[in-house]
Amino acid sequence: MPLFDEWCECEADEDGRKRLLKYTERQNGRVAIADRLPDLVRSHYDDMQRITEDIAALGYAGAAALLAERLPRTARARSGELGEIFATELVEQHLGFSVPVRRLRYKDGREMALRGDDFIGVRLSADGELGLLKGEAKSRANLAAATIAEARTALSRDSGRPTATSLLFVADRLMEVEGDGAQLGRTIRNEVANRAVPATRIDHALFTVSGNAAPQALQADLQAAGADRGQTVIHLRIEDHQDFIRVAYEGALAIGDG
Repeated sequence: MPLFDEWCECEADEDGRKRLLKYTERQNGRVAIADRLPDLVRSHYDDMQRITEDIAALGYAGAAALLAERLPRTARARSGELGEIFATELVEQHLGFSVPVRRLRYKDGREMALRGDDFIGVRLSADGELGLLKGEAKSRANLAAATIAEARTALSRDSGRPTATSLLFVADRLMEVEGDGAQLGRTIRNEVANRAVPATRIDHALFTVSGNAAPQALQADLQAAGADRGQTVIHLRIEDHQDFIRVAYEGALAIGDG
């Protein structure tokens, strides 16, 4: 079962191409996904096959030490990056886009945030037309209107298109391996050069996770967003937000403890 279906209940409010999705944890939902969460977090920082190879070569302690060099230590960095992780998973499970590159594997430093769009989703229609999703993720103990406005400003930059830098980053990673991914990378590079994808095929997603209930500002933001493209605003409520994040990263580092 997909992670969010097992973990959360979803209240959806849709109006044309606009939708507001509010996720709250089911009773015992966290228990249901507890065994899956460590590998989920790990997989966004390193390839799981490589972690398996590290265990074979170095043992559990050595593999954990390597992974620790990738995972952030500060609460602020962990909060932001877990928001990106959950946004990526939700986009793939519920919004009909693929997020083909796990950005967090390519950070310059453990505590350093990557530049560019927080997540890029892609999909190809049956006749090969490219569709894009430009996404921003925000994680706060208490989500307020100012943070929502900050995310919307980022989505609106570059005429609402994914930045060329972000698209090229995805395309270059895809083209490093032969096969279907390389062809998709070529398609994305062509889009950067030609800017041929119209606004109607560039959706926006604003993903938020916080300890407080979804503020009214999320609804107001969605109402004010342009109607020329798909607009999805998402909120995930985790009441013990900061403690949850700490436990999630401690679990990811506990290789072999299960």
